[in-house]
Amino acid sequence: MTIQQGWAQEAWSQTVAKVNRTSKRIGANFPHASVDGVYKLEPAYWWTAGFWPGLLWLLYRDTKDEGLKAIAESCEQQLDQVVADYYKLDHDIGFMWTLTSVAQYKLLGSEDSKRRALLAANLLAARFNVQGGYIRAWNPWREGENNAGWAIIDCMMNLPLLHWASQTTGDPRYAHIAIRHADMAVQHFIRPDGSVNHIVIFDPHTGEQVSVNGGQGYAPESAWSRGTAWAIYGMSLSYKYTGDEKYLQAAKRAAHFFLANLPEDQVPHWDFRLPEGVPAYRDSSAGACAACGLLLISEQVSPAEAPLYRDAGERILHALYTNYGAWDSDAEEGLVLHGTSHFPEGKNIDVPLIYGDYYFVEGLSRLLGHGELFW
Repeated sequence: MTIQQGWAQEAWSQTVAKVNRTSKRIGANFPHASVDGVYKLEPAYWWTAGFWPGLLWLLYRDTKDEGLKAIAESCEQQLDQVVADYYKLDHDIGFMWTLTSVAQYKLLGSEDSKRRALLAANLLAARFNVQGGYIRAWNPWREGENNAGWAIIDCMMNLPLLHWASQTTGDPRYAHIAIRHADMAVQHFIRPDGSVNHIVIFDPHTGEQVSVNGGQGYAPESAWSRGTAWAIYGMSLSYKYTGDEKYLQAAKRAAHFFLANLPEDQVPHWDFRLPEGVPAYRDSSAGACAACGLLLISEQVSPAEAPLYRDAGERILHALYTNYGAWDSDAEEGLVLHGTSHFPEGKNIDVPLIYGDYYFVEGLSRLLGHGELFW
């Protein structure tokens, strides 16, 4: 399969047309998962708040559509209220401000966006546990709960905000924290076979590992596919910023596990290790995210290796476009069908997810050479 076949440009054109339609209803809000064909809107503090404006910035970069730009700018401004509400801030600060403020700063040089992103980087850095070398994940969900020792693989995608802050300010402290967290993840999250833990629990006082938790995967010892995708992309981004070979090797190990366990249609099930009798729903968002990571790896390895990763990323994106897309359906706002958010809690199963849509559009953008990464 080659890009010369033209499918990616066709997919891009259809994406632009559909988002132009859906943006009229969604507007400057924060969609998360599509329910009965309509994206459910979440508060500005929700972890996925950056993906819709990030998607709009990807399209704006190519189309210069002022309407999409205005929506993305309004979403970014609304995140100011989240900064003031300290209790709602967690490790997903990176997801939220990288795809809003960093994106706008990279595209337009906005000083307000730079200021917002640097403030967010400081807040993310403040979550670092020195003893364990990890960025703490969530705040307590309920009174009396203690999850100060919890770290999750998803946070690898938040580290680019810290690297960006170091590059922008010339202050290496942010990068030091990102590197410490990535080193911890190589040791405690990436298993020898390339599968990945979702949650690792440390003693927050001593930094010693206490246990692992299955999280959004089926079980502690299973292999949640989106967790593997976070590792593929997050580790390759850490390599991009540092040049440290161990991150590239970790990304490749996770990538090989992911590709070896894909079903025939190239779109993963929500967990790669499911016992019989457990529904094997697809998670298109895991496929889209992994594809972006595979495309980045292809730029980081030797010319002899590069086609393996690039072709695999393109195959996944092509499969999502041809078999999982909702391009012509006015009854569905999502772009990519069959995502699985949180099977163990029964949340948003077999529906479009805004982060799946975002990574699909980012992957297309990468294939078409539209510009630098926001991460």
